[in-house]
Amino acid sequence: MEYLEFENPVKEIIEQIEKCKLIGNESEIDISDTQKKLELKLKETKRSIYSNLTAWQRVQLSRHPSRPYTLDYINGICGDSFLELHGDRNFKDDKAMIGGLGKINSQSFMIIGTQKGYNTNTRKYRNFGMANPEGYRKALRLMKSAEKFKLPILSLIDTPGAFPGIEGEERGQGEAIARNIFEMLSIKVPIIVVIIGEGASGGALGIGVGDSVFMLENTWYSVISPESCSSILWRSWEHKEIAAEALKLTAKDMKKAKLIDKIINEPIGGAHFDRSTIFKSVKEEVYKTFISLDKLNSKDLIKSRREKFNTMGIFDS
Repeated sequence: MEYLEFENPVKEIIEQIEKCKLIGNESEIDISDTQKKLELKLKETKRSIYSNLTAWQRVQLSRHPSRPYTLDYINGICGDSFLELHGDRNFKDDKAMIGGLGKINSQSFMIIGTQKGYNTNTRKYRNFGMANPEGYRKALRLMKSAEKFKLPILSLIDTPGAFPGIEGEERGQGEAIARNIFEMLSIKVPIIVVIIGEGASGGALGIGVGDSVFMLENTWYSVISPESCSSILWRSWEHKEIAAEALKLTAKDMKKAKLIDKIINEPIGGAHFDRSTIFKSVKEEVYKTFISLDKLNSKDLIKSRREKFNTMGIFDS
């Protein structure tokens, strides 16, 4: 397990507990009382650290290398029922955008999401979770298929943004994202969006229009990353902590601004500390939301979705 700088107190206590266990196994000394005290101290330390996280610390947690990614959630929620589908039927298959059919309980879903890599090779293979135009067109193709077969859509977002390279622009990156936003406002089946990590800019919005939008507790959603914001304003990354606070990008900020519908709590320490618990929480929330949305006819569903996004950014004076 890797630890972030602000998590060092937790790391130190865990190491002490491991040493106690080792001593207890190798000798006849009873260290159960010491171990209990350390475990209690660990709980208190975790509670103290993780209940008072800054915006920048939540950004760091959203990028934690041990944090589960889209395919982890799909496997954790759908088991072996997931069937991946490939290609945009125009250019190629974008490995940064995952899509396919999977079952949650007994209900089939069309699941789409951005996928990051676990090491140098897979990060390169997945283009660091940054989708190209063909990725967004693949996602739209699958959403249209879901509409045709009357299947609900689940979108899982974890991306540092859409790929900003020249080749992406040549193939119409802006148009592909805009087209997805336009089309998603009119799709006749329920769309549930969950931000499971980073939710950066148009890269997130391209698959982020839904009837219900959720954020995990330690995620962020913003038009720009704190580092990029700091670079623009101060020509340096040194002020990224200040930028993170000013951007109001945390789940609590988004809920307060009425830009999302609900925050899904994570295990203490983050989703990577207890994967089975976070998979269960997301699965239950998604299925419960689907049952509620499934009661609406397509006309009311589209009307409600459009009203939801049309009122964003409007504030009473």
